[in-house]
Amino acid sequence: MSERKKLRRNPPIGTDEDRPEDANTDSPNTLGGSRAKIEIFGEEMIEKRVKASANSGRVYLPPVWVGHKVKIIRID
Repeated sequence: MSERKKLRRNPPIGTDEDRPEDANTDSPNTLGGSRAKIEIFGEEMIEKRVKASANSGRVYLPPVWVGHKVKIIRID
C-alpha cells in the first residue's frame, strides 16, 4: 500500500504562530482595518471601482493583462 502524505496547512494570518515574540504588531500584514503604507514596483497601474457581481465583486482589466500577475490593493 502507498503511504499517504500528511498535508501541513499554514496557520491563518495574524496568529501568534507566524511571527516571533518581539515582532511589531503594527506591520502592514495586520488585519483590523488600520491603514498601511505599501510600496509596489510594477509596469502599469489602473485605478477602478469594484462593481457588484452576484455574491462577489468584480473589476474589469484590459485584455492584454490576461495571463499576467497582478496585485489588488483596497485603498478606501
